[in-house]
Amino acid sequence: MSTDPRVALSVLISCLEEHLSAVAAKRGAQDASISAAFLAVADAYEEYEDALYESYEEFLPLTVVDEDDDNDPYDEDGPLQGSGQ
Repeated sequence: MSTDPRVALSVLISCLEEHLSAVAAKRGAQDASISAAFLAVADAYEEYEDALYESYEEFLPLTVVDEDDDNDPYDEDGPLQGSGQ
């Protein structure tokens, strides 16, 4: 079953708004609501991109980075030394 890209886009926008609300109401460095909102945005983005491809054979210019990516030039404190960032 394919998803209508407009529906998937609406879900993505809603997830982005919820993420902003969670960040604005942050209750500490390890706030679980921010993590949950982050994951919801990533999932909604991928759903939107899949729907866009299924309907129009188009991709978005962004990718969702896996949190376990060892090649990530960032650590919890920001850019790593020597990363050029």
